[in-house]
Amino acid sequence: MNFIPQICNMMKHLFALIIALLFVFDTVAQDISIQKKWAKDGYKLAWSDEFDKNGEPNPANWSYEKGFVRNHELQWYQPQNATCENGYLVIEAKREQRPNPNYIEGSKDWRKNRPMIDFSSSCMITAGKKSWQYGRFEMRARIDISQGIWPAWWTLGVEKDWPANGEIDIMEFYRGRLLANIACLSANKRAEWHSNTFAVDSLGGANWAAQFHVWRMDWEKDFIALYVDDQLLNKVLMKELVNKDGTGFNPFQQPHYMLLDLAIGGDNGGDPYKSTFPSRFEVDYVRVYQKE
Repeated sequence: MNFIPQICNMMKHLFALIIALLFVFDTVAQDISIQKKWAKDGYKLAWSDEFDKNGEPNPANWSYEKGFVRNHELQWYQPQNATCENGYLVIEAKREQRPNPNYIEGSKDWRKNRPMIDFSSSCMITAGKKSWQYGRFEMRARIDISQGIWPAWWTLGVEKDWPANGEIDIMEFYRGRLLANIACLSANKRAEWHSNTFAVDSLGGANWAAQFHVWRMDWEKDFIALYVDDQLLNKVLMKELVNKDGTGFNPFQQPHYMLLDLAIGGDNGGDPYKSTFPSRFEVDYVRVYQKE
């Protein structure tokens, strides 16, 4: 009896197992190295989601926005477009057409006067479940930079309405640009933006977008600093971020919750109709470190 095929098959499976174990060991070693590195700055891991269990994202951490939400965006938000697979969170935007269940003919509300839904996606949110004040926030992710795609990782303050509650866009991309934004309330009761933008082509274009990158926020009592791959994108002093309505309220001296979403089109996102779908926003982990 010829055992060579069976032996070859066993060797293939063994080799695949060894590769998988080496990957796990390397990932664990990298995580330990990062935590030791941040410990030197006085930070200790306070919370994380590693997305290691296949299926629905952890409901203890995340809820979902639903329907048409903001910025005249084209996507219908729904939970089923966010799943965990092979150690990654995948938020997938799909091109799919179906009737808008909230449609009202002649309505002046843009959420209700669209008869059809052309795209679906997900926005995950920790509001009411997890919030933090100060710390080092970190996300390893890969984003799609196609026309009309608008991925973001951002935070909002728990008190007051937008923009008086404060917004931090740790990672945001649209129309070929990577953005690092912080917003408070202006004197005319609109958003006062403290922003820096970077052309993705200057970072490496499609080759850059094909790789995973690490976005980081250092949120201290005196400043907020935003990074990608340890490159400083934006830094704003806390004293500049007081709301300009005479209240003296600083929206960044309160807890914030985070959002992860993949928006399509809308006021800023551009035209997605010539882009290829589905589009994926892949997240390896999200972590929050804080000082004791």
